[in-house]
Amino acid sequence: MTNAPHVDYKFEIAVIPVSDVDRAKAFYTKLGWRLDADFAAGDDWRVIQFTPPGSNASVIFGKNVTPAAPGSAQGLYLIVSDIASARAALTARGVEIGEIFHGGDVHSGTDTPYISGRRREKGPDPARGSYRSFASFSDPDGNGWLLQEITTRLPGRVDGDTSFNSPRDLAAALRRAAAAHGAHEKRTGGNHDDNWPDWYADYIVKEQAGEALPV
Repeated sequence: MTNAPHVDYKFEIAVIPVSDVDRAKAFYTKLGWRLDADFAAGDDWRVIQFTPPGSNASVIFGKNVTPAAPGSAQGLYLIVSDIASARAALTARGVEIGEIFHGGDVHSGTDTPYISGRRREKGPDPARGSYRSFASFSDPDGNGWLLQEITTRLPGRVDGDTSFNSPRDLAAALRRAAAAHGAHEKRTGGNHDDNWPDWYADYIVKEQAGEALPV
């Protein structure tokens, strides 16, 4: 046991290795990510920072900012609440992205490795289970990104405070709460629930914290 004070360690930056800085900048601009910085010092050093929409973490790349080989960053995850919509949005921007896939009970195979192993099953998870549907794409150097659909967090995965990174994520949570509340009203006789705001709030907080959902 230690008496060390509590300190928050908030992950904020991932450095990705690229060979052509301007080409990489054009690609991440095409993704629709926010350009935060583009600093240079002569021909010896340059650093560019982008932030994905709704993300608290950013990526950095440039010249002489990492010793890693270009394209060696793999397994970079982008969490989304709707995998089909997220993939469609990237496709509309002209980004080449693979088909949606999911993991199964078999983890060995010949596919490109990801969090569930080396076997990828076609299509989204049949039950649309949280954490189980993916789609992958790469930047021009081959740095590998994966979309992962998460709608309900595992217990203890998030703090008690409920927050959303974008209006779209909040709207999606409200739609799930509305659908669940509609089923709740049917089970309770079909009468209008005047306390629906409290029910919605309880549902959304418990969903995000990975706790048992109200019925």
